[in-house]
Amino acid sequence: MYIYNVTTNVDETIHQEWLNWMKTKHIPEMLATGKFTTAKMSQVMIEEEMGGITYAVQYTTDSIETLQEYYNEDADRLRNEAMQLFKNKIVAFRTELKVISEQFSMATKN
Repeated sequence: MYIYNVTTNVDETIHQEWLNWMKTKHIPEMLATGKFTTAKMSQVMIEEEMGGITYAVQYTTDSIETLQEYYNEDADRLRNEAMQLFKNKIVAFRTELKVISEQFSMATKN
């Protein structure tokens, strides 16, 4: 399994608009490509020197080939929409991760 991680710093002036767009439009469109099986959005819990609020979205996919298909077929269109809507109010960087192992706790919370 592979994870395509997108970390984005969002200017506070457009934060709510961007967050709503991510939840209702962008993430569903990413999943609709058929190239990712899950998406998990997290807020990064550090205070950035540049200000803003930082989020990481992790999209899981089955293979590096499928991720390459995303780059070839969908990435430009989806990235361009974000840049057109939010211009210089967001800064994003992307990381590819290969899952080596995954373990789960047997403990449950009551």
